[in-house]
Amino acid sequence: MRFSVALAGKGGTGKTTVAGMLVKYLVSKGKQPVLAVDADANANLNEVLGVTVEGTLGRAREDMKKGQVPEGMTKDMFIEMRLEQAVIEAKDFDLLVMGQPEGSGCYCAANSLLARFLERLTGNYAYLVMDNEAGMEHISRLTTRNVSVLLLVTDPSRRSIQAAGRIARLAGELNIGAGETWLIVNQVKNGLSEESAKAVREEGLNLLGIIPEDPAIAEYDMKGAPTLSLPEDTVSVRAAFSLFDKIIR
Repeated sequence: MRFSVALAGKGGTGKTTVAGMLVKYLVSKGKQPVLAVDADANANLNEVLGVTVEGTLGRAREDMKKGQVPEGMTKDMFIEMRLEQAVIEAKDFDLLVMGQPEGSGCYCAANSLLARFLERLTGNYAYLVMDNEAGMEHISRLTTRNVSVLLLVTDPSRRSIQAAGRIARLAGELNIGAGETWLIVNQVKNGLSEESAKAVREEGLNLLGIIPEDPAIAEYDMKGAPTLSLPEDTVSVRAAFSLFDKIIR
């Protein structure tokens, strides 16, 4: 059975970096095959993972809506072909980028086809990591459904923790089918403060743990190096791996 983790949270919390660390964890533990899905409109998971993106599902959807389906090819055939073309095969994992959000007009037919073929595609992987856009839009549109774990990522600020609480409550109200919902507080300096811990309790969130602030992440970012290549003995990677040990089956 596929084990899937969807990550969500306020922008700027390091959510995508944590998603990359989760992919790194799965590969290092031999938990494969892995499909990483970048469902953030501001797609940059590929940079964290160190791969180049050439095609997205958003572009396929746009082309279908504009009638750019080759003669003699059905829309089903077109979407399936473009979906297969959009899968980036890296050495230890595959990556699929959803691309830009919908423009004006109705995308119902294209979305329906994509959902059907995505379900078929993801069924080929034992592990799925989905990095969602910041905020609650992906949940309100029910694009994050039936996941094993909904992983909320925040920084230690009250506003970020409150945003995670809103996401968790919306997920419950919409009954998205998350098996478990956990919170990771990222970019923590000198341990979690009592104020941050109090905010977590007030929001009723299940705290999985913290990831300390790590200068190595900023250093890799400045160099344009993928954070996937961070050594496993780096403070942030060690902390993240210990948290993933608790939830990954």
